[in-house]
Amino acid sequence: MESKQHTTLLFATIGIALLSLFFMNLSLGSVQIPLRDIFQSLTGGQASKSTWEYIIINYRLPKAITAILVGMGLSISGLLMQTLFRNPLAGPYVLGLSSGASLGVAFVILGAGLLPPFLSSILLSSYGMVLASTAGSTLVLVAVLVVAQRLRDTMAILIVGLMFASFTSAIVSTLTYFSTAEQLQKFTFWSMGSLGNLSWNAIIILTISVLIGLLLSLYSIKPLNALLLGENYAKSMGLNFDKTRFVIILSTSILAGSITAYAGPIAFVGLAVPHIAKLLFQTSDHTVLFWSTLLLGASIMLLCDSLSQLPGFEITLPINAVTSLFGAPVVIWLLVRKSN
Repeated sequence: MESKQHTTLLFATIGIALLSLFFMNLSLGSVQIPLRDIFQSLTGGQASKSTWEYIIINYRLPKAITAILVGMGLSISGLLMQTLFRNPLAGPYVLGLSSGASLGVAFVILGAGLLPPFLSSILLSSYGMVLASTAGSTLVLVAVLVVAQRLRDTMAILIVGLMFASFTSAIVSTLTYFSTAEQLQKFTFWSMGSLGNLSWNAIIILTISVLIGLLLSLYSIKPLNALLLGENYAKSMGLNFDKTRFVIILSTSILAGSITAYAGPIAFVGLAVPHIAKLLFQTSDHTVLFWSTLLLGASIMLLCDSLSQLPGFEITLPINAVTSLFGAPVVIWLLVRKSN
């Protein structure tokens, strides 16, 4: 009973924190906007300044929604991969999807000079980059799924994913070697990740993709609990292991692939948030871990985005740098605290 109350209290605290961080994210930035004006803008009223209303609706709200979707999707992907492979170091990109997306974008940015000017301008647009990233991650996904159908050993799939990542990274390295400084700079900026510059149409597509991935993940909660005790135990309980593995890989691919396509490869979140959820809730039950990881992922991503904006300054730090700088010490501290 006490454990249930503790879990309920933690969920309530995280829920309040998520809501507070959402409004803080809308308020902070190069221009600080009062909360009263944010509420007015979101509820259809008039803000004190028309420029504030424009900033909130067209820049900060899309970025905050993107942060929530990215945090949720990557965190759940990490939880699925860590349970499937029974490896605490597994993350959403362990199947090589991020490398596949990087390869697609690298072909577009670094190989654009080899294409006719009209085709090059189309591919170098924001939609062209998204299509290239999606095509790259989809190509790796199809390859992994084909291999997964032939391999019985789950750990072998992990190794195959790592090999695909190494192979695509080698091609990207070759392309960078023959690229100009301007092309390299553009590719480097993409690889740092970004939550901004997404149109409402892009956010709708990303939302649909993330929701599909999360629904597939939700379907996998009971099988994931069975997998905690190993593949053989899960099979003895009547679990269709091949089908479950396929659904988990597919849901992870949809989540990680769509997020990488629109926001770039974002580090730390998928690897660390499941560990933070396990340490806070002290459980291995995926019914609790799914929702706690979901809420924590969204909260942490909003916090990292708020820190990246440096209130009062014009510059914005790369989101990848902030997630790693903020996240790594937190996880180390939690692990040391647990061992003590």
